[in-house]
Amino acid sequence: MAKKAVIIGINDYAPIGAGGPDLSGCIADARDMANTLVICGFSPSDIRILTNQNATKNNIITYIKWLLTGNKSGDSLVLYYSGHGTRVANIGTDLELDGLDEAICPHDYASAGVIRDDEFKSLFKGKVKKGVSFDVFFDCCHSGSGTRKMNLGGIDGMFINETPRFIPPMLEDEFYFNFSKSIESKSTATETAEGTTTTKSLNKIPEMNHILWAGCKDNQVSMEGDISGMTRGYFTYNLCKTLRATTGNITRELLNSQIANGLSAMGAAQINQTEGKSTKLQVKIFE
Repeated sequence: MAKKAVIIGINDYAPIGAGGPDLSGCIADARDMANTLVICGFSPSDIRILTNQNATKNNIITYIKWLLTGNKSGDSLVLYYSGHGTRVANIGTDLELDGLDEAICPHDYASAGVIRDDEFKSLFKGKVKKGVSFDVFFDCCHSGSGTRKMNLGGIDGMFINETPRFIPPMLEDEFYFNFSKSIESKSTATETAEGTTTTKSLNKIPEMNHILWAGCKDNQVSMEGDISGMTRGYFTYNLCKTLRATTGNITRELLNSQIANGLSAMGAAQINQTEGKSTKLQVKIFE
């Protein structure tokens, strides 16, 4: 049974060095995630890491293809991303607005473009064999107000110099985002086949071939800030802390709850969201 992982962390956005919408905690997050996976039984030789200028759109897609190649029942796969996220309009070939896509921002997103959730679905489709454990972790924003940095020091115990991991959308995307609630109203109040509404932080979605772990709900921002003298993503900090304490011997449902409790205890203004098949959520992670 193979265990493979791709870990992506981007502090430095193009151009290299000062000038891009840079972050501070994503490399530390990637390092912590890599070390945590080793504690949970992953071999260092089966973990691939992309950071900063190496984390281009082309390289990310290439590494994902490596991750999914040759998987078989019993294998455990992990895709982890720490960096900026955004939302973009999805315009169909008939020029009708089909909705809004969540997207991650590679190092070279300004020239190469973002990677949309539709692209991830295309990469995953038909590539994950039955019986394979596939966990996808995104510690980034899927929406937000467009504010890049906020100083919340001294307000109800919030951390100093918190930064949302969010890239403001372009005007054409921002326009649709402002009206997204009415555009997407047909789906936000519906229930899944397993009776769980899409507003829950633990969503049971029968057709998914992977488990999606998001650092925040789609109307929130994932934050990073100072934790014991080091800038860290709040979601990843709590994720790795729990995995290390249990050496991965924990069900996904319980892990989801422990992360939520940790975020609440530290006063983080975000709620993690986990989606996947109920049968996968009820068993131990990485199995």
